[in-house]
Formats: sequence, structure tokens, C-alpha cells
Amino acid sequence: MGDILRQLGQLLVQTIPTVIFVFLLMSILERLFFAPLGRVIKQREEATSGALARARAQSEAAAAKTREYEASFQAARQEVYRMREANRRAWLSERDERLKRAREESDVMIKSAQAELASQVEAAKRDLVTDSKALAEEITESVLADTTAAAREGSATD
Repeated sequence: MGDILRQLGQLLVQTIPTVIFVFLLMSILERLFFAPLGRVIKQREEATSGALARARAQSEAAAAKTREYEASFQAARQEVYRMREANRRAWLSERDERLKRAREESDVMIKSAQAELASQVEAAKRDLVTDSKALAEEITESVLADTTAAAREGSATD
């Protein structure tokens, strides 16, 4: 057993430089390789997450602008519809006013024509009465003249 312990002690003494070399190598690798690699990975992760955050913020801003534009377009459409409706109502009102005036003017023209026609009928009636009286007198005179002439002829022959 003493021999085994001695060999084990020699083995440990021989491994000390290897262990020191491994720890030294790990420390050098940590400083020269792993630490810079960790910083680069961290920077990339921060840049990626920052880019994603900026992309999300820009996407939200774009969505907000889209909603704003849609709202303004909707308001503009409603304003156009209101204006169109107001113009249509004004046009209908103007058309109704013109129709009313045209009806009133035609009523006046019809009443005027009816009054003129009535006065012409009255004048024609007066002319007919006058002409019928004159014609009646002529007929009476003609009949009386014929009767008187026939009576004279009849008394002259007797």
C-alpha cells in the first residue's frame, strides 16, 4: 500500500503542471475567446430584440396612422354625402319652386284666357241678340211687305 500511495503521490505531482496548464488555458480562453464571444452574442441579441421592438413600434404606429386615415376618409365621405344631400335638397326645393311658379303662371294664363273667352262669348251673344233682332225686323218687314203687297193686289183686282 505504501507503494501505491507513493505512485499516487508521484502521479499527483506530475499532474500539477497539467492541471495548472488546463486552468491557465481555461483562463486565457475565457478572456480571449469566451468573453468576447459572449459580448458579441449579447450585442446581437440586444440588436435583434431592439430591432424587433422598433419593428413592433413602427407597426403599431403604422396601424394607428391607418386608423387615423380611415377615420379621416370616413369623415370626408360623410361630408361629401352631407353636401350631396344638401345639394339634392336645394335642387329639389328649387325644382318645386319653379314648378309652383309655372303652375301659378299657367293658372293665371288659363284664368286670363277663360276671362277673354267669356268676354268673347258675351260679345258674341250680344252680337247674336242684335243680329237676331235686326234679322227678325227684316223678316217681319219682308213678311209684312209681302202680305201688304198681296193684300193690295187682292184689293186692286176686286
